[in-house]
Amino acid sequence: MTDPTLVILAAGRARRYGGVKQLAPVGIHGEAVIDLIASDAYLAGFGHIVVVVNPDTGPLIREHIATSWPSDARVSFAVQETPIGTVHAVLSAQSELDATSAFGVANADDLYGHDAMMALGNHLRDVGSNCVVGFYLDRALVGDAPVTRGVCTVEDGMLVSITERRQVHKNPEGFVSDDGLEPRTLANDTRVSMNLWGFESSMWDEFQRAMTAAEASEDAEVLLPEIVGAGLASNTLKFAALTTSSYCVGVTHAQDLPLVQADVKFQVENNLRPECAFSKF
Repeated sequence: MTDPTLVILAAGRARRYGGVKQLAPVGIHGEAVIDLIASDAYLAGFGHIVVVVNPDTGPLIREHIATSWPSDARVSFAVQETPIGTVHAVLSAQSELDATSAFGVANADDLYGHDAMMALGNHLRDVGSNCVVGFYLDRALVGDAPVTRGVCTVEDGMLVSITERRQVHKNPEGFVSDDGLEPRTLANDTRVSMNLWGFESSMWDEFQRAMTAAEASEDAEVLLPEIVGAGLASNTLKFAALTTSSYCVGVTHAQDLPLVQADVKFQVENNLRPECAFSKF
């Protein structure tokens, strides 16, 4: 099989961060978040990356990639004209992908780690079915600010359900979610989705149906976990749940930046990632 394609969602406005967080300098040598994501992806065997940008910050991201990524890296761009969710963002990239092949999707502000990228790349190459890479909760939080996490229920290696839990943070009790749902306390090994997905080509029709329904109901946006969750609930979709030992660290708030920089430094010092992005391209 051919090497899979990874769609990187870089069209977010980053209101909580206050800047172009996809370009936040987190690497040892000042590499941006998106640089390390792409480097990990190429190292894991992805042969093509499609970066989805918005009209405002897209030119900055394009210019950065043109000057920072290897000249022979296969990369394409797609523009999400309006901010109406991650399903629409993926659809914006459709023309850049092979319509018959499975593909991966990742955020542009989360470092998923080598093991996670390898798990996704291998699954897409060898199996080619829908999948989600699940992270352990205690390896998927940075800092103390509350965040949203998609809590996964997994049985026999398959995703059974995914529930968005908000206001997730760590306190003296452990990990808690102050969103009014139960259970409030979440175990360290709770599996969570960080928007690292693999999709069969048949999902294009699912995405389009979801957007058509949203337009009819005037919903503001459609998110990938919502579509997956609805399909699981109706038993119309099946997703393999991949396990990873990776830590997932991301830049959500401005105060996260030094924490992510320290984590990347730790990874480099412990041979969990190359010192320089694209050093093994």
